[in-house]
This record gives sequence, structure tokens and C-alpha cells, in this order.
Amino acid sequence: MKASQFLISTLKEAPADAEVVSHKLMTRAGMIKKLGAGIYNYMPMGLRVIRKVEAIVREEMNRAGAIEMTMPVVQPAELWQETGRFDKMGPELLRIKDRHGRDFVIQPTSEEVVTDVVRQEVRSYKQLPKNFYQIQTKFRDERRPRFGLMRGREFTMKDAYSFDRDMASAKASYQVMAGAYRKIFDRFGLTYRAVAADSGAIGGDLSEEFQVIAATGEDAIVYCPTSGYAANMEKAEALAPSVPRSEAKQTLTKTPTPGKSTCEDVAALLNVPLSTTVKSLVLATDTLDEQGEIVKSQVWLLLLRGDHDMNEVKVGKLPGMEGGFRFATLSEIEEHFGCKPGYLGPLNLKKPVHVVADRDVAVMADWICGANEEDFHITGVNWGRDLLEPALVADIRNVVAGDKSPDGQGELAIERGIEVGHVFYLGTKYSKAMNATFLDENGKPQFLEMGCYGIGVTRLPAAAIEQNHDERGIIWPDAIAPFTAVICPIGMDRSEAVKAEAERVYNGLLEAGVDVILDDRGERPGAMFADWELIGVPHRITIGDKGLKDGLVEYQHRRDAESSKVPVADILAHVKARLSA
Repeated sequence: MKASQFLISTLKEAPADAEVVSHKLMTRAGMIKKLGAGIYNYMPMGLRVIRKVEAIVREEMNRAGAIEMTMPVVQPAELWQETGRFDKMGPELLRIKDRHGRDFVIQPTSEEVVTDVVRQEVRSYKQLPKNFYQIQTKFRDERRPRFGLMRGREFTMKDAYSFDRDMASAKASYQVMAGAYRKIFDRFGLTYRAVAADSGAIGGDLSEEFQVIAATGEDAIVYCPTSGYAANMEKAEALAPSVPRSEAKQTLTKTPTPGKSTCEDVAALLNVPLSTTVKSLVLATDTLDEQGEIVKSQVWLLLLRGDHDMNEVKVGKLPGMEGGFRFATLSEIEEHFGCKPGYLGPLNLKKPVHVVADRDVAVMADWICGANEEDFHITGVNWGRDLLEPALVADIRNVVAGDKSPDGQGELAIERGIEVGHVFYLGTKYSKAMNATFLDENGKPQFLEMGCYGIGVTRLPAAAIEQNHDERGIIWPDAIAPFTAVICPIGMDRSEAVKAEAERVYNGLLEAGVDVILDDRGERPGAMFADWELIGVPHRITIGDKGLKDGLVEYQHRRDAESSKVPVADILAHVKARLSA
């Protein structure tokens, strides 16, 4: 490709609404152009990156035995009504009507459609296993689209769905996909982690997220530097303390804490470590009638150490909480505690509540909590002496750096990541809802066991940029760069020697299968270099009259601080060697 035949539309400044690095650089490099909120044109330079991502995904999916198909972007609502997701999914599901008043959705994912296909096509166990995938446009009506391709409304995703005869076979298919994903992300050339993720209502342990490591990532990734343990924050277990509870040494004392309604303020006032305080979180669960009206509510008091945070996913798995919970209302809090939030605790309750203590709180002695009276806290609180042992002790907090690793191999560390892939065992959730069955060896119908596997195709380039950039622009890995190499001839329009050598190197790289672009626009060196550094092409060859007189050209990798001089006769071999490295 020659630059004069291509569209290169770089900008000096990013648009005002660009908040993160990837959004700024993709816009400045002419890779995307905003059409509407969360909706972008993929410009030629950006589309080349996306096509390379797709090619790697497609090759590895095919190699793993998955079968490509394409499902419609617009899908009839009837299928989504079968699973209940038409009503349950919420406003993120874009619903539309056709001219006849029939309901449709713009697909955010395709479990319903692929299950409908398979229930029509697969009749016998002899046809299993099967795995179908597509690389297709999706739409989710985000409340607040932002961060460019990181959280857009329209995007491209690779979604795959496996179908098996039983759980054991489904788990085997899951492992095949998990292995394929590792090959895919290895080929992208990015630093990533595969982390254990929460399986939600399905349960079980077969769920992994693939996170590109980036300081700007929204997700917290928990890992052990001395072992292979890795999980997202929702999944990571906080082990129970290994030391027993200490003996009580302090007397129970009602202590004035005027205006100090947070654990941090109380600890500072009393000059004690924050870890000696206990925070009280009040939740409620509701029992509904057939009309969806609340007929009964139960109030729960969760106790966590003052320096810890509640993990909502873990709380949602507590006995009695599985159907969902909410934060209690002010009236419910005052009814049970007789006090406003900020001074709450498990002592001196007006009405009983369900008490859940975090594992760390259960072994604390002489701790501090609210007195259920404004401007007062209680110090020297002890289990058994001052209040009953907690009815339920559970892991309900987020882990923190330095906690013991659940695998017993060291201490946990935390870094930030951007989720770009997810593999998930579904079980029979969709096949039962849609009556998707096959006949087993005995001629009896059985529900299909399913798995689903997604990769954010258009999100991945943005994640790659968040991980790989500097003050000059993007730094692409070779595998997904829009062009692998660029030739920058200085004064090509004025020097036949420069033009001839540029053409020779260009044709030589093309013959070697290198994705190369020749910048024949006649730009000044500074402007030309700035464009390609912004765009992030990994390998640059600079050819000029002065160097040619000495028999030399310049080579510079995008990560190199300076260029290196290479003999003209060796430049093709030099570039090939760097590409191989």
C-alpha cells in the first residue's frame, strides 16, 4: 500500500469528549470517527487493526473445531420472550417494532438465536458436540457510553456457543475454548491474565475472564506473584484469619464521637488503627406476591472491618440473599436501629435483624462500632461477652493486597485490567427455557448442555492502546498493527536515488509477505515521522540522499529511543530478523 492511495487523517488535538488514552489516540490517529453517542465509524486505518484481530480469532476458532455462521443483528422478540430476557434484560436491550407492530430486538448477544438453530438442526447425540461462532455487530444501549470503543453502544464481538450431551462433555468443550483463547491472546502480543470469574446464577467454577493488563483498566485483578492463582475481585476469596480470637481486655464503653460518622473519622478521633473499627451495612430482602408487590421484608446487618469493603457478588450468594437484595431505606434503618446511618451497630437494637459477620470481624476482640445513638460509638466490644456469637460468618469482603492467597502459595497482589474476553459454562439455562433437546442412546430426549465464549473484537484495539502507548502515540504489537512497517523516504519527489531505493525496499518487503506502507506523500520528515509515531506502526525504515551516499539507511522500532544505521544491502534481512524476533 502507498500512502497517497490510502486515507491518512491525523489530528494534532483530541476531541473534548475523549477521556481515556485509547479514545484520544484512536481519534487523533484517524482510526475512528464519532457518528453519535457510543457509535463510531471505523476508518480505514482502524479497520485494518480490527480485521487483523478478526483474522487471528477466526484462525484459532477454526483450529479448535468451531464452525462459523452469522446470525441477524435484528432478531424477533419471540425468542427472547421464551427465555424471559425480553422483559428482564432492562433498557440495555434495544427494542424496536416493525411496520406491522411486531416486536424485535437489536442483538446484544445471540444465545436465543443459536439455541433456536440447534434445536431445529441437532436431533441425535451422534451429532454432538457442536460449537458455532460468529463475528458480528452487537448493540447495547448503554446509559452513559464513554471511553470511545471501550464502552460504546455499537461494537463487534466474536461470540461462540458450544452444545454437548452432558456436563462432562460440556466441561471438555469449555477447556478446548479456554485453550484456544490463550492461543488467541498470546498471538495478539499483549500482556494479559486469564482470571477466575464469578459464574452468577449458574454456579460452579467454569468461568474465566481474559484481562489485558493496563493501569487505566476499570477491573481489579487479584493474583499471586508466586503461584498461578488469578481471579477478578468478585471471585477472589478472602481466607479466614489463621489466628484465634484474642481474649477481651477492654471494658465495654459508650464513647462520645460528635460529628464522626465514618470509621475513618472515628479511628482518627480515638487515635486507633482503622482495622479496630467495624462498619455496619444494612440491607433488605423482599418477598413479592404474584403481582410483584412487596408482602414481606427482612433486614440484615452486615459487619465488616472498617478498612474493608463489601463484595456485593459474595453477599448475593448468602443463604436468604440469593433472590436479590437492596440497601435498606432510612425508615427501615430507624425502625430497627433507632438511629440514622453513621452510628449504627449490633448492640441496643430496637428490633432484631439478621446479623452476618465477615470472617475477619468474627475473630476480632475489643472492637469499635456505632452505639445506635447519634454522636456515640461503643469501644471494647467482644463476641460472647457483649453480644451473641454471629449467627452467620461468611466471606463478604473484597480482598486487599497482602491477603493470603487461597491456594496457600503466597500473598495476593492487585493490578488493573480491561476485560476483552470471557469463557463461561451455561449448563441448561437456555436449552430448558427453549426446550432444546436431543435424543440419547436410549432414544430419550435430553436437554443440551451449553457454553458461551466471547471476545470484544473492537474493544481489544482500545485495550491494546491503553497498555501500549507513549507521549508520541500508539505502539502496536506486530500482529495487530494497521501496517507492520512503514518506509519514510526523505525528498522522494526530488531524488531519483531515494525513490528507487524506496521502491526496491517496498517491493522486497511485499514479496516477503510484510504488510508495509510506503509514504510517498512528499511530507517533511518531521511531519511524516510524527504521523507514523502517532499511528504506531512498529517498524520504520528511513531512506535519504545523505545516507545513501554512505550506503546506509535508517531503521527504528517504535519502542527504540534512536534509529540505527543499516547497510542498504542488509535492510531487508534486518527487518525480517526484527519481525521474527
